[in-house]
Amino acid sequence: MPSAIAIAAHPDDIEFVMGGTLLQLKDAGWDIHVMNVSNGNMGSTVMTAARTAATRRKEAQAGAKVMGAQWHAPICSDLCVFYTEGNIRKICSVIRKVNPSVILTHALSDYMEDHMITARLAVTAAFARGVPNYRSTPQRKPVLEPCVIYHAMPHGQCTPLREPVTPELYVDTTSVHALKREALACHASQKEWLDKTQGQESYLNTMDGFSLAIGKRTGKFRHAEGWTRHLHYGFGSESDDPLRTILKNKCVRSARRPGEQRI
Repeated sequence: MPSAIAIAAHPDDIEFVMGGTLLQLKDAGWDIHVMNVSNGNMGSTVMTAARTAATRRKEAQAGAKVMGAQWHAPICSDLCVFYTEGNIRKICSVIRKVNPSVILTHALSDYMEDHMITARLAVTAAFARGVPNYRSTPQRKPVLEPCVIYHAMPHGQCTPLREPVTPELYVDTTSVHALKREALACHASQKEWLDKTQGQESYLNTMDGFSLAIGKRTGKFRHAEGWTRHLHYGFGSESDDPLRTILKNKCVRSARRPGEQRI
């Protein structure tokens, strides 16, 4: 059975911008996996770091259960997501274990460093998955099957310099949006944090707004997520595009607008 993994920086990031596509792949018969690189321990203004990490771990596991995904433990703390040898080896081990045909991760240009570095870590760890002399932590045998990396839309659908972004592909998430929202609701501790630090008022409504805005771009889907493939060298063939192949009419390619960037 084919598998897909979403690798994101913090607990709740997957549900915000990747969960709908994972759920569509699950409905198509795929095994799905989730990994938050950070334990989210800085995501509170009222709890200690240790209590926040424990709370967010339980929330992330609950969200994964709602989605029917296998959960993989984080490897570092908030604001400690660095592009290091140790982190690459740990993520490579997870990728070798899952042996995914699809990896979903952040945009390489997003509003915060944890997101962007997570994307870089995922890319390098995926590249190393088939290198026989590369030792993962824990060590696992290399896997050589093709793998396509898709980068999600950045938060706010623009780069950190406020430049609008157009993805390569849109995935219709309308039919799974309620379940995606239920999974995000498991991250209840984030309401207080996001209200106070990012002015999001309701993180559930913020997610709704993101997916509605992306869906509106398609002129076809009510809710959608946007994706752009990473360059294929070291991962598979140039034509590999399993989201389009598997999800078929639930996908549409985008038309690039003047002045907008790919991610």
